[in-house]
Amino acid sequence: MTNPKRLTRSREKMVAGVLAGIANYFDTDPTIVRIAYVVLSIASVGFPGLFAYLIMWIIIPEE
Repeated sequence: MTNPKRLTRSREKMVAGVLAGIANYFDTDPTIVRIAYVVLSIASVGFPGLFAYLIMWIIIPEE
């Protein structure tokens, strides 16, 4: 039986590994996820994106 896929923070990190972990979960390039996150954060005036990142950093476990 295969193990179910889990969302974890990646060790390939720039800050906390949150976005790289999300990229690994969806089998995509971490750079694309990082760029999309920055664009969405800027479009939402930055603060909600920063707050969401901090919450994900606390909630998502490391590999």
